[in-house]
Amino acid sequence: MNLAGLGVRKIDRGGKTVLPGFIDAHSHPAAAGLSHLRMVDCDLRSISAIQAAMRERAAKTPAGEWVLGFKYDDTKTEDGRPLSISDLDAAVLDHPVHIEHRGGHTVYVNSLAFRKAGIDEQTPDPPGGKIDHDPATGKLSGRVAESAQAFFEKVLPHDFTRDDHREGVKLISKMLAKTGITSATEAQGTPADLRAYQDARDSGDLLYRAYCFINYRHIDSMIEAGVRTGLGDEWVRVGAMKMVCDGSISERTARLSAPYEDRPNDYGIMVMTEDELYTHGRKAHLAGWQIGTHANGDVGIDTTLRVYERLQRESPRRDPRFRLEHCTVVNDGLIARIKALGAIPTPFSTYVYYHGEKMRYYGAERLDHMFALRSFLDAGIRATQASDYPPGEFIPMMALQSEVTRTDTKGNIWGPRQKISVEEAIRVGTINGAYASYEENLKGSIETGKLADLVVLGRDPFQENPSTLVTIPVVRTMAGGRWTFES
Repeated sequence: MNLAGLGVRKIDRGGKTVLPGFIDAHSHPAAAGLSHLRMVDCDLRSISAIQAAMRERAAKTPAGEWVLGFKYDDTKTEDGRPLSISDLDAAVLDHPVHIEHRGGHTVYVNSLAFRKAGIDEQTPDPPGGKIDHDPATGKLSGRVAESAQAFFEKVLPHDFTRDDHREGVKLISKMLAKTGITSATEAQGTPADLRAYQDARDSGDLLYRAYCFINYRHIDSMIEAGVRTGLGDEWVRVGAMKMVCDGSISERTARLSAPYEDRPNDYGIMVMTEDELYTHGRKAHLAGWQIGTHANGDVGIDTTLRVYERLQRESPRRDPRFRLEHCTVVNDGLIARIKALGAIPTPFSTYVYYHGEKMRYYGAERLDHMFALRSFLDAGIRATQASDYPPGEFIPMMALQSEVTRTDTKGNIWGPRQKISVEEAIRVGTINGAYASYEENLKGSIETGKLADLVVLGRDPFQENPSTLVTIPVVRTMAGGRWTFES
C-alpha cells in the first residue's frame, strides 16, 4: 500500500489508527440540523408508527397550523407500500400535514395540505414536476414530486430565526464530528445558511469546515455583492453555485435513458431544461464561480456535460473543476467526456449499503455502472464521495464498507464490478474530497503545513474484514487542532 500521501499513523497503545479527517463532499447539514430541531422524524418502520408520531405532534399544535415531518422512506416500512393521502387524513384531519421523503425530491401530504396549496384533481403537473394520482380512481394519491413541491413552498411556514439556523449547525456539527467527519459541503445553501455557518463559527459551535454551495436562485445577489467561489476562511468558505438537472436515485425519479425495472413507461424526471442550466451556468461561469449540478441519471449527466462543455468551449477557464453531484448512472462515453473535461463526480458513498432495497429498480446490468468509483478511478478521474445527508447516511465507515464490498445490510451484492480497495476508498473520502473544493493544499492528508484535521479509529481498517468495516469505532475526531469528539 502506498500510504505516504495519506499520512496514516499507527498509535502503539491500544493499536489505534490515525487517519486524515473524512470529507463529506456533498451533504445538506444546515437544513438537516434545522429539520432535526423542528420536524417530526419519520424514519420509522411502519405507516402506523408514522401516523402515531404525526398524531402526537398534532395534539400539541394549534388547529389549522402545519404538522411537518421529514426523513420518511417509502421502502423502509414493513407495509410494502408508500404513504397515501388516506393514511395521513386518518391520522390528522384538522391540520395540514407535509412529510418530506428523506431523499428530498418528493413529499407526502394530506387533503388539507392540498387545499392550502391550491391543488385539486385538475391541477396540471408543472414543468419538471409531478402531482401523483391513483391510477384506478384518478384521485390525488398524496405524493408530489420534484418541482411540484413549489406549490407548498409558498404556503409552508418559514419562521426560523437566525438563532434557529445557528442551533441547526450546532446540532449537525456534533453528529458529524462523532463519526470522524472534519469537513462537509453544504450542498444546497442560501445566504441565510452561509450566515448560520459564520454565526456558529463565531460562537464556537462549528465543529467541521463548511464549503457552502449557493443555490442558483441567489446567484445574482451574490455576484452583485462581489462574492464568488473561494471567498472565506479555513472554516467557512463559499463553494459552487448549485443547480438541479434531474431527479433522485432513492426516490426513483432520476432521468434515465431506459425505463426503471418493472415500470416500462417511467424514465424519471428532468427538473431543469438544458437552456435553463446553460443560462444560469453561464452567468456563474463568467463570474468565476465553480458550478455543481445535481445529475443522477445518464440522461441528466449527458445534459449537464453538454452545458459544461459549451461553457468551457465558449469561455475557457483554467481549472473550473465542474462538479457532477452524484453522477450515478454512467457509461463509457460519459466517463470519457468527464475525463476530458476534468469534471469531478461525487457519487453516493453509502447508498449500496443503506439503500439496498431500492437497487432492484435499476437492474443488474445498470448497477454495474452506478456509483462507479472503480470506473472513475481507472480512468484517472478524481472522484470523491457524498452522503447527501439526509438522503443517505453520512457515516464514513459505512461508506468504506459500501464502496469496498458493494453489499447491503442483508448481504446482497449490487454492482460488484465497481468495488474498490480500502486504500482507494480512504483517498476518495479525504484527498479527493479536498480537491473537489480547491483545498488539496490545506487538507485531505496528514502532512506538515496542512490543517490539523484527523480521526482516531479503534481498529485498523486496513486489517479489518471488509464486511465489518462499519463496526470500527471512532475514538476521537480533531479539527483545527482541537478535539471535536471524544468517545
